Amino acid sequence: MLPYLALATAIVCEVIGTSALKRTEEFTKLGPTLLTAVSYLMAFYLLTIALRVLPVGIVYAVWSGLGVVLISLVGWVVFHDRLDLPALLGIGMILAGVMTIFIFSNSAGH
Repeated sequence: MLPYLALATAIVCEVIGTSALKRTEEFTKLGPTLLTAVSYLMAFYLLTIALRVLPVGIVYAVWSGLGVVLISLVGWVVFHDRLDLPALLGIGMILAGVMTIFIFSNSAGH
């Protein structure tokens, strides 16, 4: 269970870091810059924990896929980014791919 918790927390840290990145104003704002750096460092450290048990391809697919889905949601809610139908369909396919890995793949370690 620890690898999955580490992976989930890494995803959250990456989303926080990417959200803060938008506020750094090209790294000229200290607070958001520090939050970005710390969040990314934590995300990568937590990924190493997940990689102790889970295959690198699975970890990266889930991390990047769910990161895209969640940061798109944050962009829509917080930054008022517009998501058109093709973007929503693409995000849906990414989410379907991650779900397929967890439900059907023996590589996911379940």
